Amino acid sequence: MDMGRESRWEKDAMTVEIVYALVTAAVLAGVTFAVAWILALALDLSGSAERHVLAGGALLGGVTGVWRLVRVLLRFDKQRRLGH
Repeated sequence: MDMGRESRWEKDAMTVEIVYALVTAAVLAGVTFAVAWILALALDLSGSAERHVLAGGALLGGVTGVWRLVRVLLRFDKQRRLGH
């Protein structure tokens, strides 16, 4: 194989890491939103207050999901560059 090109093993490792990052990001976002939903139910919120809590939970869930995705992929890239 040419120097500078990824081997099949490296491509497979990247694919696995991307899928891992996506799945864990989705789970974290879902859990974060579920906590907001449970909070809205536990406090017996209704109407506008409930919508605001759920919107905040969705926003926070999206942010935490993206944070997790970026963190995992950057960590993988750093390890790959170091040769691990």
